[in-house]
Amino acid sequence: MRVNTIMTSTVITIQSTATVAEAANIMLSNRISGLPVVDTQGTLLGLISESDLLRRSELDTERQRSWWLALLASPGKVAEEYVRAHGGKVKEVMSAPVTTASPYTTLGEAVDLMEKSKVKRLPVVANGRLVGIVTRSDFLKPLRKPQAEPGKPLPDAGIAAAIAEELAAQSWAKNGLIRAYVKNGVVTLNGSVLDERERGAAIVAAENVPGVKMVRDQLAWIDPSYGIVVQAP
Repeated sequence: MRVNTIMTSTVITIQSTATVAEAANIMLSNRISGLPVVDTQGTLLGLISESDLLRRSELDTERQRSWWLALLASPGKVAEEYVRAHGGKVKEVMSAPVTTASPYTTLGEAVDLMEKSKVKRLPVVANGRLVGIVTRSDFLKPLRKPQAEPGKPLPDAGIAAAIAEELAAQSWAKNGLIRAYVKNGVVTLNGSVLDERERGAAIVAAENVPGVKMVRDQLAWIDPSYGIVVQAP
């Protein structure tokens, strides 16, 4: 899937010459936590969000340093913080440059960008102009749709083969200690796991195969440090 399938196309924006008060009013009125900053041509200049407005003189939340940390801070850094705490224009407090995505960025690539940059939203830009925005909540859109009903359920042998194939493809199960037996659509997982989290993953892998009616967990846990075997509950 691509970003253009989940992004919000009608984006509420603000210009860099607007005031901080105007930005706050827009965010509160529309119940949004960030605004792309654009020029009159729709070119993205930056982004102003709630986090940009946390350290403000009006709130008495300006950053306070102990005397020894104040000695270590460069004058330029302190001056920058002063502007962000006291600046009245959006251009003085906005974050720039901004991490962006294109409409054809995959959802996986977008998630990687958001995690790497530690941001909650990505403006979507095409040909230099803002065309949308994707936020964390947009990734919920595909999840709210029920999964398509599977086709004809697999026979027991097919279910067992599908589970084995999935387990073989996963690094946490490549040791071959997990085995699946199937009878009348009921899967019994036998064998052992070296980490309790592998148990849950194996159950999910089995549940996702078409035709599976129930999964019985008979996996034993082996403590790799002491070799102690704990049977399944």
